[in-house]
Amino acid sequence: MLRKGTVALINPNQIHPPIAPYALDVLTTALEASGFEAHVLDLTFHLDDWRQTLRDYFRAERPLLVGVTCRNTDTVYALEQRPFVDGYKAVIDEVRRLTAAPVVAGGVGFSTMPFALVDYFGIEYGVKGPGEKIICDLARALAEGRSADRIHIPGLLVNRGPGNVTRVAPPALDPRAAPAPSSSPSPSPAPSSSSAPVPVPLSFAAVGHHESRAWQAETELPYTRRSGEPYKVDNLRYYREGGLGSILTKNGCVYKCSFCVEPDAKGTQFARRGITAVVDEMEALTAQGIHDLHTTDSEFNLSIAHSKNLLREIVRRRDHDATSPLRDLRLWVYCQPSPFDEEFAELLAAAGCAGVNIGADHTRPEMLDGWKVTAKGTRYYDFADTERLVELCHRNGMLTMVEALFGMPGETLETMRDCVDRMMELDATVTGFSLGLRLLPYMGLAKSLAEQCDGVRTVRGLQSNNASGPIVLKQLHQCDGPIEYERQFMFDESGDFRLVCYFSPDLPEAPGTADSPDGIWRASVDFLWDRIPKSEQYRVMLPTLSGSSENDNNYADNPFLTSLNRKGYTGAFWAHWRDREAIMSGAALPLGELAEAVR
Repeated sequence: MLRKGTVALINPNQIHPPIAPYALDVLTTALEASGFEAHVLDLTFHLDDWRQTLRDYFRAERPLLVGVTCRNTDTVYALEQRPFVDGYKAVIDEVRRLTAAPVVAGGVGFSTMPFALVDYFGIEYGVKGPGEKIICDLARALAEGRSADRIHIPGLLVNRGPGNVTRVAPPALDPRAAPAPSSSPSPSPAPSSSSAPVPVPLSFAAVGHHESRAWQAETELPYTRRSGEPYKVDNLRYYREGGLGSILTKNGCVYKCSFCVEPDAKGTQFARRGITAVVDEMEALTAQGIHDLHTTDSEFNLSIAHSKNLLREIVRRRDHDATSPLRDLRLWVYCQPSPFDEEFAELLAAAGCAGVNIGADHTRPEMLDGWKVTAKGTRYYDFADTERLVELCHRNGMLTMVEALFGMPGETLETMRDCVDRMMELDATVTGFSLGLRLLPYMGLAKSLAEQCDGVRTVRGLQSNNASGPIVLKQLHQCDGPIEYERQFMFDESGDFRLVCYFSPDLPEAPGTADSPDGIWRASVDFLWDRIPKSEQYRVMLPTLSGSSENDNNYADNPFLTSLNRKGYTGAFWAHWRDREAIMSGAALPLGELAEAVR
């Protein structure tokens, strides 16, 4: 087949343990199906020579387009606040020096602040949400020789110059939707020759917030997953050095949890993938020796009928083909506490599920109301659902991790104590407690806090380790455009990094902590460590401050996790947490043997 041209796809992420850039397999599949050659330049395994790797490639190749995936903007860990986008920019700057090909960026992290990052990176294009169809349209336009002013691809962000990023209006999903503005709003027509133009206020709908992106996703093709091929993602290497493979069954989320970026970044409707395509992909990965697969859906059990059908197909192939590599599958899934019934638990176990990660987040109904909600704003579970889920998983031989998030508005010593005590009674395999929330521009909570600040005051609980003064947020309509609105959550007025976080000011802190923009909620961290008996801490992940504990549960460059991988352990890292001391001493079983023993 005659190729139309080459698209270079770059993974600039250098955080370890390494996580395979699944998005680049998705883009490669779409580009190849459209007649293009896709080359993956994966810098994860080139910590010291990434510049030379880029130089060698661009000396030999002349791609018509360069795509860069930005999976995370930072650790999203409120007690660390470590940005990644400066590293991405260094990679992009080197690419710009080596090639005249235009650059397009995307990825979930990028999609949380796409206007600001197109401007910050100084690149030509960006994609918010799934990028597989848009990048093919863009590559086709460039291959046809269309000039920049003739490229009008729905959903594409276009850099018109410093401080001016526009978005091409997507297909008309709602005839009432406003047209997409540039980063500087256009004036309304003057009602008379003597009156001055009135600026049109920006709206969240106009910048693409909270809309469906299902039309952007490829749902029928099985994504091509390779190992050991030049210029492709090496999935087996990632598995051997990172311990997990990944699988997507659907994109987007119909829920509206106030601290979550995914309905905005991925879209407000489910783009369900074809069952056959997904299970074919899982079979291909397990055939390559990648036996531990983790779902990358927002939550696997949402749209539960689709999830059950997928599990039934896995079970059918496992049962009817004695040679199926799916017999070696160990599946790991993210789930919400509801919906989750006996049939679902039994199907998970029959399909080879080893463990379920449960985003319970809290036990108190007044904390979850208005926080863990459907699109209509109603809470969709209570703690009894979490208790039932853990019981069903353990009955069916599956490990569990239950996660709680502390520090949302209204959190007090009483609510935190009650949540800790009730969570510990569950006896989940592991219980994880987090404190504080990294705010990103289009979260419901971030919008609410910007409204409270109103551009003129700070709000107690707004915090950044790098804050040099009170954090005052503007609402979108008070900004010159989406660039200014998005930047304030990552940078201060002088352009220095200032990652904005939130911690409830009603937690038991020293006087003045909650009123200090760079205050550290040390007393709350100490309370959690003191509340849980030392004899029980082996089965708990607790928040840590820098240098306070060797048991840091932050994923990025975590010493325990990188040691796990070097010792040959695979699967979700929390599955090994209880045995971390034995593992480090060499006395524990590898997960393959452990999972079989549990079942």
